[in-house]
Amino acid sequence: METNFPQTYEHISKMMGQLGREIPETLKGFMSLHQASGKDGALSKKVKELIALSIAVTVRCDGCIAFHVHDAIAAGATKKEMLEAIGMAIVMGGGPSLMYGIDAYEAIEQFEKEKLTK
Repeated sequence: METNFPQTYEHISKMMGQLGREIPETLKGFMSLHQASGKDGALSKKVKELIALSIAVTVRCDGCIAFHVHDAIAAGATKKEMLEAIGMAIVMGGGPSLMYGIDAYEAIEQFEKEKLTK
């Protein structure tokens, strides 16, 4: 079954907003942590997104893959850089990470196609 990762990204974004209205302090805290840890520092935002993408593949999280492919592209990551991050996830996570690495590859293709059609 193929996941539509751009739609997944939009759906989760919407649902996070709704959840944030129900548990505002929790979501505010999470978003604060996300923003603080994602800023340029010793590592660039792009490198941090590539690390997050690799972790998303290793922990087998399609929603995380959608977000971190989207955000890696927004941070200027190239397809080749994202594919190398996926490769490291496969090395560290074995066969299951290969399966989610394929999902991440599909996400890259879908976000690139969406970008070209907009």
